[in-house]
Amino acid sequence: MDERAAILTISSSKAVRAGEAGGPEQSGDESGPRLAALVKRLKLTLAGRELIPDDRALIEDRLRHWADSERCALILTSGGTGLSPTDLTPEATRGVLEREAPGIGEAIRDASRPHTPNWMLSRAVAGTRGATLIVNFPGSPASIEQTGQELAGPLAHALALIAGRPVGH
Repeated sequence: MDERAAILTISSSKAVRAGEAGGPEQSGDESGPRLAALVKRLKLTLAGRELIPDDRALIEDRLRHWADSERCALILTSGGTGLSPTDLTPEATRGVLEREAPGIGEAIRDASRPHTPNWMLSRAVAGTRGATLIVNFPGSPASIEQTGQELAGPLAHALALIAGRPVGH
């Protein structure tokens, strides 16, 4: 079982810095590495990590690419889940999902609750496109760490279900 995952960090300001500085490593993106640690914890192979601006069509395009062309089992996004007018990640994600998994977004908000009074402002969504699970994480590196710890087990279970592997219920 060599399942793969992709990571999309969605941030216009960091994407500009990455372009000016010569790549995502120099962008100041701390969220991508936190999601990469979650991918490793889930024992998946990291197929790719991208840093893109807050652009709905581009987000949809990259989600389709990693799900349909690259056939990743999991796509994790970071950023663009708040209430700013440029926060379009949930809308882009819904645009490519075939089935929503609302409990995952609820779990992200619930895991954030002890750590921030603004937990309820997250609009993170999750669901499937074909055999790919797509999950929107917040942009905050600390929040990714906090929520990732709580979601690792259920995400592994979800990936097994989607792949049709036997799981205990």
